[in-house]
Amino acid sequence: MRVGDILNRKNTRIATVRMNETVATAARLLRDENISALVVKDVCRTEGNVAVGMFTERDVVRAVAEHGAAGLSMKVSALISVQKLVSCHSTDLLDYVRELMNDHHIRHLPVIDDHTLVGVISMRDINASPTFGLGAQPAARPAEFAFV
Repeated sequence: MRVGDILNRKNTRIATVRMNETVATAARLLRDENISALVVKDVCRTEGNVAVGMFTERDVVRAVAEHGAAGLSMKVSALISVQKLVSCHSTDLLDYVRELMNDHHIRHLPVIDDHTLVGVISMRDINASPTFGLGAQPAARPAEFAFV
């Protein structure tokens, strides 16, 4: 089974936050959408809406734990690493994506095809798939990074 098969079955809406928004704004989006991760977009670059990272519930906890209430006023950009965005393609096999997530200790992965954000896949999506763990061979391609 491939990533695209899961994306075709789930909600196609991609929840995003701009990197210049505050942690409080991002936290409200997470709560309002009942999700645990947002794609961070850089809307100030000349390329337009570019995915530059992921913002998760863990980032909210880290901001508050390290900075107290002031952490909620921090910019999302202060908490994400924009050096390397780990991503996958809709044609990637689920076993490959699961290994990629495990290797990078992440639970959410943006799906980017032809430089376009087409969705987000989570470890929960993979674990809930009907063919998860049936021994499909991982795709033979190295992890891809988008460098900013």
